[in-house]
Amino acid sequence: MEQYILDRAQKWLDGNYDEQTKQTIREMMANDPKELSESFYQDLEFGTGGLRGILGVGTNRMNVYTVGMATQGLANYLKMCFEGEEIKVAVSHDCRNFSREFAERTADIFASNGFKVYLFESLRPTPELSFAIRELGCKSGVMVTASHNPREYNGYKAYWEDGSQVIAPHDKNIIDEVNKITSVDQIICGLHPENIEIIGEEFDKIYLERVKSLSLSPAAAEQYSDMSIVYTPIHGCGRVLVPASLRNYGFKNIHCVEEQMSVDGNFPTVESPNPEERTTMRMAIELGRKVGAEIVMATDPDSDRIGIAVPDEEGNYVLLNGNQTCVLLTYYMCRRWKENGMLDGKQYIVKTIVTSEMMADVAKSFGVEYFDCLTGFKNIAKVIRAEEAKGKVYIGGGEESFGFLAGSFLRDKDGVSACSLAAEAAAWAKSIGTTLYKLIKELYVEYGFYKEGLVSVVRKGQEGAAEIKQMMVDFRANPPKDICGSPIVAIKDYQALTILNPASGEVLPLESDKSNVLQYLTADGTILSIRPSGTEPKIKFYFGVKEPLASLADYDAVSASLDAKIERMKKELNLI
Repeated sequence: MEQYILDRAQKWLDGNYDEQTKQTIREMMANDPKELSESFYQDLEFGTGGLRGILGVGTNRMNVYTVGMATQGLANYLKMCFEGEEIKVAVSHDCRNFSREFAERTADIFASNGFKVYLFESLRPTPELSFAIRELGCKSGVMVTASHNPREYNGYKAYWEDGSQVIAPHDKNIIDEVNKITSVDQIICGLHPENIEIIGEEFDKIYLERVKSLSLSPAAAEQYSDMSIVYTPIHGCGRVLVPASLRNYGFKNIHCVEEQMSVDGNFPTVESPNPEERTTMRMAIELGRKVGAEIVMATDPDSDRIGIAVPDEEGNYVLLNGNQTCVLLTYYMCRRWKENGMLDGKQYIVKTIVTSEMMADVAKSFGVEYFDCLTGFKNIAKVIRAEEAKGKVYIGGGEESFGFLAGSFLRDKDGVSACSLAAEAAAWAKSIGTTLYKLIKELYVEYGFYKEGLVSVVRKGQEGAAEIKQMMVDFRANPPKDICGSPIVAIKDYQALTILNPASGEVLPLESDKSNVLQYLTADGTILSIRPSGTEPKIKFYFGVKEPLASLADYDAVSASLDAKIERMKKELNLI
């Protein structure tokens, strides 16, 4: 055992920590040196979006002490930025273990620092927290959540006054202030409980009315109000507001997966609370078959992501990937905006650099401008903030990781509004004689058959972080020369902010914020993107391929060809 780890653990044994925490440390010292090392080898990093980590005791774990120190650092920064002003903050949480405790701890510290605090009465979706910050005139907000991470995780998302997660320069400045909190004795707490106001159902109604304002086809929703819909919150925050929003849109035949309506941070009915995985939606799809659902939907624990399954021609449920969901919602919204006479040349959509280029093609076909940005909805929010200052109007935007945001009254991905619009899109498709499944295939004929793949390589712990770092170093030093036989024509390095043409050696500047991302573009239009996850112990490989689709009769053959190409790419990279 390295001495510095023992020294860090000893500080907790000597410090102002509760006895149960100290006893756990003693037990790790005696019986589990590896866990002691993982728990204390570093401080749980307050990254550009906040905290995320495994629940437990120690400096590198999510607990009331690391949450408290992060909150005090954030409070100190807010006092610096808004000196002399009233500082209001909003605090919410999801269904995870200890989420309520962490939220109350956060609210207490903010209140003790003299802030006005709006604390939700119980779990609420992340998008409602973003909405609350804007609606209530807050300077900041905190959402206690680890999104769709495994059950042993929790996290802490920090937001700024525009309702988006913090970005530069505030992110780095907050990190600096958090790093200055080196002892729990620096935390101001236990004062001014009168500064905390509990908000709940009445505020939900305001949020739901704003979500309803996004409706584009109320006549179709009314015509097919009995359309069968299945929904599951996967034990999380969407359990009340998603069904309420669907009813608000006019839908009456809503079936919820009862076994998954219970609030439970252990997620007992799924291996992973991630709607990106078909096994997670198994129970919802089974219920969909039973009731003949025309759309099956799920939201993740904090209800910002959405998973969708739709029946194919044989009635088998097909799980849409995040790119397909973004494309369908973008097409639906752009087309309905045009048909409703709402397009005037000022509208735009936003996607991330690892999201399907098909989104951009759809937008352009309607004369709608599009923007690319780095991964993460805080970067989509940054584009919205910049473009609204120019008088432009945001229609919607999304990312391949099952996130979509319509409208700009909040600034994070929103599973509540996405579910409502997806159901309305299904009703609208029905009204014009098609289905969402048929529609995506028809769009492939019109725009080209885009297909994407993703491999996430998990490397946990101290050694894993070093391995991921080295993988990025190696790809920069020895980039592939071709992919599936097609030469690479451009290498985009978002860390160096350069675009390299391997054939000529020409290097051009890349207009973007910095991020540890590499993209390889080939002559045949294939795109390979590589980036470490900012929130999980993973390095991610994104594959994008495209072929023309002459007719629906060719769908299966072209689909198989694209799948084979993605598999070949994985083999070339030694990922399978």
